[in-house]
Amino acid sequence: MTVALIGFAILLVLIVVVRIPIAFSMGIVGFFGFAYMQGLTFDNIGDFRWTGSLSMAAKRVVDTAQEYSLSVIPLFILMGNLVTKSGLSHELYRASNAFLGHRKGGLSMATVVACGGFSAICGSSLATSATMAKVAMPPMRKYGYADSLATASIAAGGTLGILIPPSVILVIYGLLTETSIRELFAAGFIPGFLGILLYLAAVRYVVWRNPAAGPCGEKLSWPERVQALNGVWGVLILFTVVMGGIYLGIFTPTEAAGIGAGGAFLIALSRKTLNFASLFDILTDTARTSAMLFGVLIGALIFSNFINRAGLPADLLTFVQGLDVSPMMVIFAILGIYIVLGMVFESLSMMLLTVPIFFPLVQSMGFDLVWFGIVVVVVTEISLITPPVGMNVFVLSAVLRDIKASTIFKGVTPFWCADIIRLLLITLIAPISMFLPELLYR
Repeated sequence: MTVALIGFAILLVLIVVVRIPIAFSMGIVGFFGFAYMQGLTFDNIGDFRWTGSLSMAAKRVVDTAQEYSLSVIPLFILMGNLVTKSGLSHELYRASNAFLGHRKGGLSMATVVACGGFSAICGSSLATSATMAKVAMPPMRKYGYADSLATASIAAGGTLGILIPPSVILVIYGLLTETSIRELFAAGFIPGFLGILLYLAAVRYVVWRNPAAGPCGEKLSWPERVQALNGVWGVLILFTVVMGGIYLGIFTPTEAAGIGAGGAFLIALSRKTLNFASLFDILTDTARTSAMLFGVLIGALIFSNFINRAGLPADLLTFVQGLDVSPMMVIFAILGIYIVLGMVFESLSMMLLTVPIFFPLVQSMGFDLVWFGIVVVVVTEISLITPPVGMNVFVLSAVLRDIKASTIFKGVTPFWCADIIRLLLITLIAPISMFLPELLYR
């Protein structure tokens, strides 16, 4: 355990102090840590004790590049990029606003609902926040919404992108823990919908405290509301086909990702939003994002090999068993660690650093890894909107340059409080996450 903890400390120094990208930091520490466990020292650094570490790293790179199930990542990213380019975010917001905009705080509620719908296809929290900021902010300013409430509803709604399936971060968790991706997608659906409801409640709380923060918008007639739905049939059909096919076992998540990308391409073509230049930008952005994620994943797997070789999960289990505390208290201790780390790391980095350490411990205590995956994703969602490193907040402050990050952080307080409530519910009431996986697959 001592060697593993030293390695983890060096990793934090490389990331936080030296500012080396997390993929390279994890790869470096994992490679040299594994070599040290094989007997490599400064005295014998020139001999062939490198062989085990080199073989391990090379195998991880080759196996990751050849892993068929990993093709789901670039395909879902491509689907999200095509959906973003097709302008569906405008249609989703228009439809949500038609039904909710006339209420107090209605435009903020419409923003949350639209973010939930958009993130269900996009799969990226940062992309959802950046896109919806351009769509939802102008009408909220038009009706005199407080900047704190307007930006907070966008930042919080954007966090739904990493939980509502199809979610890239759930795919990565499934690959790290060898957990069924389709079960993770099924488990994320109800907690994601619960998140939307609690965010709507947070908006109602804000306008109850300060009615001037969210004035009523324009009320549309029912024919106008029905007409507003015309633009969202494409995204509804695409989501139903992709997720319905996975849930019903008609095709695998990888096949669903391919169908989703093809469907998004047809939607973009039908809307006449594609040309050769935009298609080239979409493909290059997809390749760049996929390469980044693959690099981070390879680094995490190399670091995980070192952690396992050093025996940290087994030692951690022995230590926890010696404390004579209930398994649920251990889970709450892990959640406390995640909340503290979330103040420093963004969500993907935090998950990749900790899951290889925690999941063997959680599994050995008898908890379901699908349930733990949803708990991990929900607690990492909180890190996206909490200071000092709330990535969604900084994305919004970059897009909306006239609004200070402190204003957004102040506005999101009721929303991350709602997230804490959701986290407690999901942690203490496992059927919230496990109902659909057990109904469909077990």
